[in-house]
Amino acid sequence: MLFPKKVKYRKWQTMRKNPKKVGVASRGATVAFGSYGLKALQPARVRSQQIEAARKVLSRSIGKTGRLWIRIFPDMPYTRKPAEVKLGKGKGDLEGYVAPVLAGRVIFEVDGTTEPVAREALRKAGTKLPMKTKIVAR
Repeated sequence: MLFPKKVKYRKWQTMRKNPKKVGVASRGATVAFGSYGLKALQPARVRSQQIEAARKVLSRSIGKTGRLWIRIFPDMPYTRKPAEVKLGKGKGDLEGYVAPVLAGRVIFEVDGTTEPVAREALRKAGTKLPMKTKIVAR
């Protein structure tokens, strides 16, 4: 799974959650490396486990000849308090890392396969992610 090697601050403050005020991505909005890409249509926080599940599906589907690029990286830590613990007593322990994704961001890119194989692989990978996605071509 993906996570940063070293971080300056172990726990971050929580960002705003209103999806109406988030906006759209200006960076990483076009297919840059491969021929086909998976684009986010909604803002979301993608956990490192979800990125890994989608990556496994993609790498199995495109085979040895295909190439895969992951265009997001989970560098934002999120915390969680244990079950049945009362409020107070500080912030919870570190649970994992997420990648904040804005609408319009290209998440994965694929090259080196035929169009139907790439589209099917990206469709399967999109089901592993917590937002609506669409397949885009260069």
